[in-house]
Amino acid sequence: MKRLELAIESVILASRWLLVVFYLGLGVALAIYALSFGKKLYEFVMSAFTLGDTDTILKMLGLIDAALVASLVVMVIISGYENFVSRFDGQDGEVHWLGTIDVGSLKVKVASTIVAISSIHLLQVFLNSVSYTTDQLMWLTIIHLAFVVSALMLAYIDRVMALAKGKKADDFKRDRGPVAPRTASQGDRRG
Repeated sequence: MKRLELAIESVILASRWLLVVFYLGLGVALAIYALSFGKKLYEFVMSAFTLGDTDTILKMLGLIDAALVASLVVMVIISGYENFVSRFDGQDGEVHWLGTIDVGSLKVKVASTIVAISSIHLLQVFLNSVSYTTDQLMWLTIIHLAFVVSALMLAYIDRVMALAKGKKADDFKRDRGPVAPRTASQGDRRG
C-alpha cells in the first residue's frame, strides 16, 4: 500500500512539469505580441509628424498598454515557473525579485496590472468620447471600477493572510521560548 501511495505522489509531483508547456506557450505568445508592438511602433513613428496631440497621446497610451500586458505575461511566466515547477539555478543577482513573488503577491500584481491596463483603456475612451454613447461610457466606467474593487479586495486579503502568517510565526516562537545562540563548542551542524 505504501508503494502505491509513493507512486501516486511521484506522478502528482511530476505532473507540475506539464505547466512548462503553458509557460513556453506564453513565451511564444509574447514573441508574437512583440511583433504586434513593433508594428504599432512603426506605424506611430511613420505618422508622428502628422498626428494631432490627442492622437499622439492615444498612440502612446496604446504602446504603454502593450508594455504593461507584456510585463504581466513575463511576471506570470517567471513567478509561475518559480512557484510551481522549479527554482531557477545560477541566476544570482540577475533578477533580484526572482522567487520573491508568491502566489498571493502574484494575484495582487496581476490585478494591479489589469487595473492599470483598464485605466489606460478608459483614458483612451474618454479622450475619444465622441465615438461612444453615454451608456457605453457608463458601462466601461463600471467595469473599470469592478476591476479596482477586485484588486483592492485581493490586496486586502493578501495583507490579512500575511498578518495571520506573521502572527502564527510569532506564536510559534513564543511557545518554543527563546532559542539560545550556538556557541563555537557546539559547532556548525549545517550541511
